[in-house]
Amino acid sequence: MEDQGLALLKQPLWRVIDQSGFGFEFEALQSFAMDDTLCASSGSGKAPATARSWVHHKTIVLGTQDARTPHLEEGLKLLENEGWRYIVRNSGGLAVVLDEGVLNISLVFSEADKGIDINSGYDAMHALIKEMFADFGREIEAYEIIHSYCPGSYDLSINGRKFAGISQRRLRGGIAVQIYLCMNGSGSERAELVRLFYERAVQGEETKFSYPDIHPKDMASLSELFGVELTVQDGMLRFLNALKSVSGELVAGSLNGEELDLYAAYYDRVVKRNESVLGR
Repeated sequence: MEDQGLALLKQPLWRVIDQSGFGFEFEALQSFAMDDTLCASSGSGKAPATARSWVHHKTIVLGTQDARTPHLEEGLKLLENEGWRYIVRNSGGLAVVLDEGVLNISLVFSEADKGIDINSGYDAMHALIKEMFADFGREIEAYEIIHSYCPGSYDLSINGRKFAGISQRRLRGGIAVQIYLCMNGSGSERAELVRLFYERAVQGEETKFSYPDIHPKDMASLSELFGVELTVQDGMLRFLNALKSVSGELVAGSLNGEELDLYAAYYDRVVKRNESVLGR
């Protein structure tokens, strides 16, 4: 791991906000407003580094480019018919699948005076995930799995099968490094759903943007890869133990008063943007 990535994990204090058990009513737009809020408060120095965990039920998070597919409405109709909700996020990337078997983690910290390059944020998350699952003795690699959904240079995989993707959001001097971890369930079934979305939404038309050619078998959950059932709760315990082992103090927390006001504004912003992008 790069030295700066390690330094990012070694915060003197991590505030931990656990939203992994909020249930079906907790919507993905709320999560993106949360991370924007945490970026702004951490970036201003008014809040400590914050680690947030979260789970969303049957939700497809689309990227901006997904909303520009030539037959978007047909793709969205497919998702609706299969019982999935969807939103368009306010950061980069393409479609990902979130459900009750996917644990999401955000690490949010200040960029103040450190000139943190983008790879260091990715390296920090990669190091944390390796620590979380070190006891299995399997190599967790970071490189692009071309035929996965939302492919990127920091896809995490074991033997070429992707189980996680990392993204970053930078706002007002704060950085949020976000990951989804497929803890259990079928990675290939999740990938097949996204493959079908693109099949309906693109329909083979030539587009300016190149959408992924998804091979469902190139994706898996950690339960499938390790051959043992791992729950979201297992992931949470491993996350907290790993973060504590490589950093300083962990303190359970929630948004402070000033952050609650920020959150209301950011939530209103992401809702309006989502409506605008989807034309609804």
